Amino acid sequence: MACVLIPAAEAVVVTAAYVVLKKREQKLEAPKLADSKTALSEEPKITWSKRLSWLLSMLWGGVLLLVFEHFWHGEIVAFPPFLSAMASPDDTAEMLHEMSTVGVSMAVCVTAVWGVACAFVDAKVKRIKKALKKQAA
Repeated sequence: MACVLIPAAEAVVVTAAYVVLKKREQKLEAPKLADSKTALSEEPKITWSKRLSWLLSMLWGGVLLLVFEHFWHGEIVAFPPFLSAMASPDDTAEMLHEMSTVGVSMAVCVTAVWGVACAFVDAKVKRIKKALKKQAA
């Protein structure tokens, strides 16, 4: 019922981290972009803000799908308290249990898949850089 709240909370936190990191990276990259010689000679890299954007896409996409699915089944309603499980104390206890089990496991699973994807991309980039250095030599 409310399992979507945990990935949504993670998505909000990651969005805030993404915004801060993106601004910091832009501030560091601005002097390099002004000097076109260093900008062209620098090796391409995958920044942390780019990686976080992948996680954001995964989290927000899942949250939107889950909200739609819960709305479709009447678990999320358009009037207060917005979650049908908050109508009675017994349902609220079940909802909190679902959030702590299903919601947390979904958020951890999405983050783990993102971590594996980042590791795979890092390995691929290292192999490509090594091959380019070998060709240049």
